[in-house]
Amino acid sequence: MTAVKTDPSHDVRDLRLADEGRRRTEWAERFMPVVRQIRERFAQEQPLQGKRLSACLHVTSETANLAITLQEGGADVALCASNPLSTQDDVAAYLARDHGVKVYAIKGESNESYYRHIQQALAHQPDLTMDDGADLVSALHMIALQRLDDLAPPVRSWVETLSASQRQRLVSGVIGSTEETTTGVIRLKAMAQDGVLQFPVIAVNDSQTKHLFDNRYGTGQSTIDGILRATNVLMAGSTVVVAGYGWCGRGVAMRARGAGADVIVTEVDPLRALEARMDGYRVMPLGEAALVGDLFVTLTGNLHVIRLQHLRAMKDGAIIANAGHFNVEIDLEGLAQVAKGPKPARPFVEEWVLDGKRLYVLGEGRLINLAAAEGHPASVMDLSFANQALAAEHLVRHGGSLTKAVHRIPGEIDQRVARLKLAAMGIAIDSLTPEQQQYLASWEAGT
Repeated sequence: MTAVKTDPSHDVRDLRLADEGRRRTEWAERFMPVVRQIRERFAQEQPLQGKRLSACLHVTSETANLAITLQEGGADVALCASNPLSTQDDVAAYLARDHGVKVYAIKGESNESYYRHIQQALAHQPDLTMDDGADLVSALHMIALQRLDDLAPPVRSWVETLSASQRQRLVSGVIGSTEETTTGVIRLKAMAQDGVLQFPVIAVNDSQTKHLFDNRYGTGQSTIDGILRATNVLMAGSTVVVAGYGWCGRGVAMRARGAGADVIVTEVDPLRALEARMDGYRVMPLGEAALVGDLFVTLTGNLHVIRLQHLRAMKDGAIIANAGHFNVEIDLEGLAQVAKGPKPARPFVEEWVLDGKRLYVLGEGRLINLAAAEGHPASVMDLSFANQALAAEHLVRHGGSLTKAVHRIPGEIDQRVARLKLAAMGIAIDSLTPEQQQYLASWEAGT
């Protein structure tokens, strides 16, 4: 593909932070043995040689190890943030200075800067994209569908400078994409169902080694970590309301209960609600939980989960956090219209006064595990990012034969990642004997 615009090689807060970013990234790498093994193979085989890859991910030390692995595999990598509060500035500086990754990310950046960085990642003219919430893919499809008014102003202004053929090449040149999150997969499946998806997408989020571990154990631990760093409250004896009992909600509920909290789960799915009750949690509508909760955590991927009616019902001092994807799960716009605030109470804690009661919103309603903490532990992201790297390799090798749909990651990749992780942990497992394989494959064998 022919580049259509020359962009700066990076936009980070301060390159002088790079030494600390290197130390942080090297520490994370110690706990990412699967990604390390993939990097060693990629360096030898160069499966991504000559491919431009644009990624919109949380710019953390774990993501840095993924980016370095992709570069070792031959890719030319551009990286922007998938959340304005999740960037680790020292890591961004390290990737830009020492590895030449085109990093466009600054912690706490404005909406204008956030979307300008997405534009710069798109201007990289990617052959492959990686998303955490479908921001890159969504923008590419608005361009393909000529819905420029739906683009953020920084992206729209840039697209308007491109010719029709340049816009067409920007989209048609994409071999495929990978998606990290439940929310992004839901969006992409809707696009496929409407017949507008322009290229194949691999749902990394749907791999068992991702959602069973990253979503449950990673989100569970890092969300509680972020809440405690921001508030320093005692979990034991408190009532924690978990909105949504998907894999992320399961993880947070499990960790909150482990810390001594009384956990209430709210759900709209009857099967998940039943599962939560069978797992030992109280289950009730959010309107009822609002009356008794001390701490509320949303993990649904939907908008306006906590609405004004719930906020008005909450007790004085209630704490509200989001660990879903976007900052839309709490109706902050509605809150701003009727409440006084926000008033800073602590770093990442804002006080609102509604009907004479104090409510505390954490991290501006954004992902609290990344806003106030460091996101998932590296040993969990080792599995997720191993899937990302292998999915990119799969797209390069097989993307031309994949339909324009959302595809599950191949089962053999999931199995390979799990086996590599077990080996790194020094764990051996059994294998089926030929007799057992025959028994399981046959319908003729008796019971």
